Amino acid sequence: MKLVWLRNDLRLADNPALRHACAGDEPVAALFIISPTQWRQHEMAPIRQRFMLAQVDVLGRELAALGIPLHLLRVETFAEAPAALADLCREQGVTQLYANQAIEIDEQRRDHAVSAALAEQAVSCHWFNGCCVLPPGRVLTGSGEMFKVFTPFSRAWLKALDEEGFVIHRAPASRGESLPWQPLAERAWVDEALGELTADPRWPVGEVEALRRLNIFLEQAVLDYGETRDFPAIAGTSVLSPYLAAGIISPRQCVAALQQRLGYRPQSKAQPGFVWLNELVWREFYRHLLVLIPTLSMNRPFKPETAALPWSWDPDAFAAWCEGRTGYPIVDAAMRCLNATGWMHNRLRMIVASFLTKDLHIHWRLGEDYFMSRLIDGDLAANNGGWQWAAGTGADAAPYFRVFNPTTQGQRFDPQGEFIRTWVTELADIPAAYVHQPHDWLRLKGRQDYPAPMVDHAVARVRAIEMFRSLEK
Repeated sequence: MKLVWLRNDLRLADNPALRHACAGDEPVAALFIISPTQWRQHEMAPIRQRFMLAQVDVLGRELAALGIPLHLLRVETFAEAPAALADLCREQGVTQLYANQAIEIDEQRRDHAVSAALAEQAVSCHWFNGCCVLPPGRVLTGSGEMFKVFTPFSRAWLKALDEEGFVIHRAPASRGESLPWQPLAERAWVDEALGELTADPRWPVGEVEALRRLNIFLEQAVLDYGETRDFPAIAGTSVLSPYLAAGIISPRQCVAALQQRLGYRPQSKAQPGFVWLNELVWREFYRHLLVLIPTLSMNRPFKPETAALPWSWDPDAFAAWCEGRTGYPIVDAAMRCLNATGWMHNRLRMIVASFLTKDLHIHWRLGEDYFMSRLIDGDLAANNGGWQWAAGTGADAAPYFRVFNPTTQGQRFDPQGEFIRTWVTELADIPAAYVHQPHDWLRLKGRQDYPAPMVDHAVARVRAIEMFRSLEK
């Protein structure tokens, strides 16, 4: 018996571990492990848990239709996984385990422990690259080191992709009669562990849904993506991040679909479609960094010297940021949107991260954890990379010179205040001319229902730059 261990790769198509396990005639089963305590320790958002488990439900039914049973195991922490897997393999007569490699350090340690435990009972483990287009470690400098800056990494990644290409693995064929599938909602121990399992209707699961969104984006928005992607009131992005994070769709499928849509693979900013492709390369960059620099999974900065920065841990200021009470409309709208929907537009992620770290001078780790606790697309590599980039501690050439002005960012990317008025209900009736600096207008109306700015941005900006310059002394 072969066993496929599914993790953040919850799909049939382009799943290397599943495809290789299904080669030959030997019986195949699948496995998903539920780890509620570990998920909480990793700040996994409840909305993300529900989304992932809803996809497990769909995938279990689809696998059963192919004659492949999906086993569910519950272990509270990763430390319990080796013994639980060894027991399952012994009970089911498993001789080979197949899985796509994890990139996070805790998950890698778990997988090494699983390999050692299964080796003791002669179960061989086979690991595959299922989360990146090009495997981590493939794109290195001439001296064999990981790139520290994105642009040269992107050039080298595109060159390597041209030289090597990539393969899209077909979904497995039927392996016999269909099997019954008991929905997760009918399993008492799953419900007890995780509470309500109903997925958010704004985020339908399934590979068909992921491909539908991808195709709509490629048909309607990808050519204008470079001009529209920064405006949160416009539907200018693919909104595929939850599906990529859960592995419902693969990055290889995205690149292949883009190439099919355009008839070529774009190589420079001058070519349509390149800006979106480059966003996929950013995703690769952060994932490669996480594998090759394990300390990024340990709450440590990419630039070690920035560990000495005198960050604030002010709980009241942090709570105001979390709840969207900063007095800066674009920041407050973004945070309220996150809290209500579990998702945030990428431009807004940069704005609110810059505000927390450069205006409030609060440690980026608090923001990183809060995002993970709320985001449906929470992904350690992308989240850590984005936060460290915004904070000036990450893979960036000029950290402390980048301090976003929240007012001008709002004026530039939500010029009429459509997004702001949607989420900051106190400002729903404010004229567009005042929406980004509403306080004088509110005073004239005798209103005090929206907070004054927490900080003076000009003063806070100077302090942020001084924090970083002090490291050079």
